[in-house]
Amino acid sequence: PVGTQVVSQVAVRAADGGIAHPRGAVGVIVAAPSDATHAYRVRFPDEFQCSLGRGEIVTLAHYQQGVMTASGEALAEYNLYDRIIYRCIMGSRAFGLDEADSDVDRRGVYLPPADLQWSLHGVPEQLENEQTQEAYWELQKFITLALKANPNILECLYSPLVEHVTPFGQRLLDMRERFLSKLVYQTYNGYVMSQFKKLSADLRNHGQLKWKHVMHLIRLLLAGVTVLREGHVPVRVERHRDQLLAIRRGEIAWDEVERWRQSLHVEFTAAVEKTSLPDQPDYLAANALLVAARRAAIADALP
Repeated sequence: PVGTQVVSQVAVRAADGGIAHPRGAVGVIVAAPSDATHAYRVRFPDEFQCSLGRGEIVTLAHYQQGVMTASGEALAEYNLYDRIIYRCIMGSRAFGLDEADSDVDRRGVYLPPADLQWSLHGVPEQLENEQTQEAYWELQKFITLALKANPNILECLYSPLVEHVTPFGQRLLDMRERFLSKLVYQTYNGYVMSQFKKLSADLRNHGQLKWKHVMHLIRLLLAGVTVLREGHVPVRVERHRDQLLAIRRGEIAWDEVERWRQSLHVEFTAAVEKTSLPDQPDYLAANALLVAARRAAIADALP
């Protein structure tokens, strides 16, 4: 918008073809186009004005931030995929809902080297490779999400299909029960209810549903009830497999699925009233693990 300070990404030319301002000069937008195909009018401190395209300027705030943000060049010095301390298989194969053509979804945790962690560049919260269906959370991000009872993270800690774990990764697994608390009730229950509300709207407005999504919401409720009752996160669906697959195939009517969902919410509420899980996860233990990991990351070898 008008008034935004910008930095020129090209040399600014005068009417005679000479350079009025070098690349990197700071100006202010005095006229903005209605679309991205036309030029902006930029005024510089000496009152010189010129027209510059969207690709020829960047906001001053973004320019300043870009100097400190981890760029491809900064991260190229490190192969962060070599810093993975825990890798498992998730998705349909871990749930026991896979078919012959099901993808292999790998998830896990990585611990960045200390010098990169301490640098201005910082580290990415997540490494993703869509081609190989892989995603790895930076340890602090992973722990933070686990403390919030994020279902994807908790299931990752309890995956029956572990492919790789370092000694420090094992320490993380050994304390996985300390991430469990009554927050599971709010997180799981609230997410499912909000998603079913959206699904109901889709059914009313468009007359169709994403049955795979419906299946996983029911699976999430089943898992949540077990967490509160038994103090562990069930990943494989076991005895509910046939019912869940029938939902995915659209063979169970919406009304029947809705009745099952409502009954599971009732079970969930009953379970939270009797659970032996604490009100909150063990924040102190989680913090101690993270601090120990940061100290261990000083060494060249991956802990």
